[in-house]
Amino acid sequence: MSRLSEVDRRRDLVLLQAGLPISEVSLRMNLNRTTIFRVRQSLHETDTVSDQPRCGKPRCTTQRQDRNLVRNHMNNRFLSASASSRHTKERNNQRISANTVRRRLSTSGLRARRPYIGPILTQRLRHQRTPWAQEHVAWDRIQWRSVVFSDESRFCIDHAPLLIYYYPAKGKFSYMYKKKCYYFVHPFGLVTKVGPIWAGNV
Repeated sequence: MSRLSEVDRRRDLVLLQAGLPISEVSLRMNLNRTTIFRVRQSLHETDTVSDQPRCGKPRCTTQRQDRNLVRNHMNNRFLSASASSRHTKERNNQRISANTVRRRLSTSGLRARRPYIGPILTQRLRHQRTPWAQEHVAWDRIQWRSVVFSDESRFCIDHAPLLIYYYPAKGKFSYMYKKKCYYFVHPFGLVTKVGPIWAGNV
């Protein structure tokens, strides 16, 4: 049903202020008595019959559903918003959109990031790299010409890991979910091409 225009509401108000009862105004304006009653009630509560600011569209998810969304993405950091939306329904039993899931997660401080793809630099590797760097920090170009480095490019066979997003851990309970942010790729799912590099040429 369409909303009553402000012009019609002012006409109803004129008739009411003239002393006509609600039933008479509803007959003259061809409106329901409840509509006329609400016009008069609006005048008494707000001193105007104009439209008042509203709070907007009601939320399609409950607070419990919002908590479940955050908990699911904390436990499975590589769960996409699209996959999560397919398992969450609105209050009217309709599926919510992926953008709704992203907004709920963003409100809780979870935003999608691309994961780091590469070897994990452990504390042992850091200790091994530091002395090597300090030993060769003063090398000149002639000394580096006698060294051959290798560079590698990896090609994924089964899927594209660079297209995967995850939700990093934040907040005071982030340590509980830190290990869930790692993504391990099976070594046989990658093809590595290695080439030598030295100071003169490739």
